[in-house]
Amino acid sequence: MFDPDLVLTPIHYLYLIGVISILTVMILRKDTLLVCIGFLFFTGVIGLGSVTGGIMTVFNAILYASKEFMEIIATIALIISLSRCLKDLGSDYLLMTPMAKIMKSPSLTWWILGFTMLVFSLFLWPSPAVALVGAIIFPFALKAGLDPLMAAIAMNLFGHGIALSSDFIIQGAPAISAGAASIETSDILTEGMPLFLVMGIVSVLSAYLLNRKNITACCANVSIQEKPDKEPVPFFSLTMAILTPLFFLIDVVLLLVFDFKGGEATSLISGTAILLTCIGAVMGFGIHSLERITFYITDGFLFAIRIFAPVIIIGAFFFLGGNGISTIMGESFQRGIMNDWAIWLAHNIPINKYMAAVLQMAIGCLTGLDGSGFSGLPLTGAFANTFGTAVGASVPVLASLGQITGIFVGGGTIVPWGLVPVAAICNVNPLELARKNLLPVSLGFLATFVVACFLL
Repeated sequence: MFDPDLVLTPIHYLYLIGVISILTVMILRKDTLLVCIGFLFFTGVIGLGSVTGGIMTVFNAILYASKEFMEIIATIALIISLSRCLKDLGSDYLLMTPMAKIMKSPSLTWWILGFTMLVFSLFLWPSPAVALVGAIIFPFALKAGLDPLMAAIAMNLFGHGIALSSDFIIQGAPAISAGAASIETSDILTEGMPLFLVMGIVSVLSAYLLNRKNITACCANVSIQEKPDKEPVPFFSLTMAILTPLFFLIDVVLLLVFDFKGGEATSLISGTAILLTCIGAVMGFGIHSLERITFYITDGFLFAIRIFAPVIIIGAFFFLGGNGISTIMGESFQRGIMNDWAIWLAHNIPINKYMAAVLQMAIGCLTGLDGSGFSGLPLTGAFANTFGTAVGASVPVLASLGQITGIFVGGGTIVPWGLVPVAAICNVNPLELARKNLLPVSLGFLATFVVACFLL
């Protein structure tokens, strides 16, 4: 990983200019697709040495991004299909009624939603957790008066932030970091524990306090359609209100019993969603269920594609920064462009313990820009070993710093193309969600760095 002979080329400088340009356009609240496509083209031209290479790079990058996002696109589409079906059947109202007794205020609801997401994400990982929480708990939060954007912040920070960055239960992230750093996974979990706690507590408390007025003011804008108490409840509505949480509860049990993780877990949740949609359509619409199923699935995919279309283009550019470049531009490119920048920074900046911590966080942020979060962990882990040995600092603490920043940035709280699953489920703008997360996460990074300085 540590390559002292690395030489930066024009493609590195062009790509860095592209990253800065795109982030600037985002900050200015303008659409970035034209900028992304332009820099994709010119990166391909310089990297492959021809105009045709630039043209093919644009398409190959978009195709690669589409494949990478397809799993979550399908998941969101099927969850939305189910939610539309439950709404038409009236089952969503029956599902909301019991939870209304618990979620008595928007503020309380925000914390309940966040901790629910945290628990599910620790055991299932965030992607399937988003599907579960989005299908069952999120409607209750809306009924309690919580604004969709505020709900998205809670789900995002607790799930893709705290749960994914620490990964205490499944231990995928710590295992990758520890392996690259030549230490034990338990070292990451024990010595890095104060950092994970500080990052989580500061980021979610900051988010709550910064948005408290918006959270508590939302209930005045919510219109809840109540049904008369004496109106008879259709059999199919009641049945689907029972089957939906029951089937998903069975899924949770199966996930724990058979130790399904990642894609397997997402597949189980998504498959259950489409089967429930079919059952609901048949029960509620009988002979017309054939047309209703087509309508629900089409509506779900239209919703998902509408959300993801711009994200695919943005992600296409940033996948060049990570390992995706080999697939997009050929096997001659063995490392992502941003990974090269991270290596160059590590080699050319004089370091002590504190500079090593700064570099670890910077490298984590840079490698997280590809929207993965996990792709940079081998790099941050290897640098933790190099820096720690060189300056006599704690390798597990340095590795934890890289893990926290890489996953909080790329795993889905800062880069818009990484947090789309939550944004789509909550039907909010991913760019706006990223902006809302930026300050709380930055405050978390600052507090985590300060604590790390005492532990190094």
